[in-house]
Amino acid sequence: MSDATTPQPRPPQNPPPGTPPRRRRGPLVIAIIVVVLAVLVILHIVRGKKPERAASAQVVTVATATLGPMPETITALGTITPLATVTVLPQLSGYLTAVGYREGQDVQKGQFLAQIDPRQYEISKQQAEAQLAKDQASLAQARSDLARYTLLNERKSIAEQTYSDQVFLVQQDEAAVKADKASIAQYALDLVYCHITAPVSGRVGLQLVDPGNYVTASSSPGIAVITQMKPTTVEFPVPQDTLGNVLQRFGTGAKLPVTVYSSDNSKQLATGVLYAISNQMATATGTVTLRASLPNDDEALYPNEFVNVKLLVDTLQNAVLVPTPAVQTGAPGNYVYLVNDNNTVSVHKVTLGPSDGKNTVIASGLAAGQRVVTDGLDRLSDGAKIRPAAARAAAASGASGASAAAADTGANSDADAGTAAATDATGATDASGAHAHHGHRPHGASGASGAAGASGAPEASQAS
Repeated sequence: MSDATTPQPRPPQNPPPGTPPRRRRGPLVIAIIVVVLAVLVILHIVRGKKPERAASAQVVTVATATLGPMPETITALGTITPLATVTVLPQLSGYLTAVGYREGQDVQKGQFLAQIDPRQYEISKQQAEAQLAKDQASLAQARSDLARYTLLNERKSIAEQTYSDQVFLVQQDEAAVKADKASIAQYALDLVYCHITAPVSGRVGLQLVDPGNYVTASSSPGIAVITQMKPTTVEFPVPQDTLGNVLQRFGTGAKLPVTVYSSDNSKQLATGVLYAISNQMATATGTVTLRASLPNDDEALYPNEFVNVKLLVDTLQNAVLVPTPAVQTGAPGNYVYLVNDNNTVSVHKVTLGPSDGKNTVIASGLAAGQRVVTDGLDRLSDGAKIRPAAARAAAASGASGASAAAADTGANSDADAGTAAATDATGATDASGAHAHHGHRPHGASGASGAAGASGAPEASQAS
């Protein structure tokens, strides 16, 4: 019975044929997952790459070098200097009894200015006149005695010494008379000095002394200050490097015109002619002072006023001229972007001459008729392709509207159309000289370029 109830062990069951072992399934699943992830990454990278666009031609403004005259000028900071500034000082002492001018009044030479009490000088003159009468009487008596002594001396009736003493006495009396006359002339001159007049024509400054004050000879600050207003002069320094041309022209007798402008260069004040050059150079600044005469008929120029001076030294004829914005300065030195026949640009070194602000003379390195870039220079480089803005000038208004319409519908068009619109908008923005991230256009940009850059570029970028 015990043998019948004891459980018997079950024989092992074998797996069906073709079934892989469980240990081999794990690595296979991991390999499949890695392959799938690698495929997904590759597809993402391939699809994420944007199609590379070929570099588009930059729209620039082009100008042609021309032949023309160019004035050679020197600009400097000058000071208005009057021809005469006189401080009227008293020449004797006394009380000031009257002042005959108003502050800021224009006076003429010889016009009455002030009066010093003359009474003491009148009395002194009268005393000198009395002394003169006395000495003249003594001289007459001495001459009469000399005439008598002369006859007696000829007859040998008196001693020779007596005659000689009388001769000397006459000479002494003659000298006394001359001294008396000189004293009278001195007191007469003092009376003239009591009546003070204007030594030059000009404008009187503020009143310095009031009547009732006691003044002395050459006392400071004086009676009045007179400044000659017209004509006047302007003094200005010239660097030693440019002095040679001035000396050469001035030495030939040429009249070099000078134009005077206000301190802010907003108004022309006067014109004149250079008439004097200083004989010494300032060692501290390396300049020489020049002086030009100015009529100043309207009295617009005031003494010691700071002004801007422009001296015309010479005028260059048949000079090669280019617009000043075309000239650049960098590592090569002074250069321009020269436009080639295949609508590319090349860096061209030039030697500069004088400039008037608008145009600049090219002394060497460029010939008349060659074209240079004047606007849109910020992103140019040697060999860059360009498209002159002058070629699009005729269709500027139509191109602006077409670019805006294409930009408005670019979101619904295919990707290629959006890319083309973005490219066109980018070129238009370059032509106007503005960058897309700045959001503004500088002065001088064309209307068509500004409209394309402002309205068409944002939508075109979204479409792409």
